[in-house]
Amino acid sequence: MVTLEEISQLFYGAGEQISGWQGTQEDLIALAAMTFPGKAFCVVRQWILIDLTVTCDEVEKLKNFGLLPATLYAHEVVLDSKGRFQPSMWVRSNFGVSSTDYMFETKSTVYLLLGDGSRKPAALSTVFSFRA
Repeated sequence: MVTLEEISQLFYGAGEQISGWQGTQEDLIALAAMTFPGKAFCVVRQWILIDLTVTCDEVEKLKNFGLLPATLYAHEVVLDSKGRFQPSMWVRSNFGVSSTDYMFETKSTVYLLLGDGSRKPAALSTVFSFRA
């Protein structure tokens, strides 16, 4: 069972502070369009890259599916190209398939990391315990 302490630590605990995109939102969207042509995107702020705490067997299973042991949580959606998320909503991605300094890609969406964020470890059960 996931505890409130585990969820609080994920959202508000210390993590490694990392920089996302510092330029304009429009420039970031243009970069994403060149890097991932035609792929849905979601611009986010106040984001957390989450390194999932998983076993070696779980890492292998994820790799076999082309997935990273990582996901993304964002406190604020700025813009979603498909209109799935309204501005100011929060969002949690599925497992990642690739990640760069400013973008976190899942199978269906590339999340564009606007401004500064953080990187934190968390248990798989903690991360996937909250839903909209």
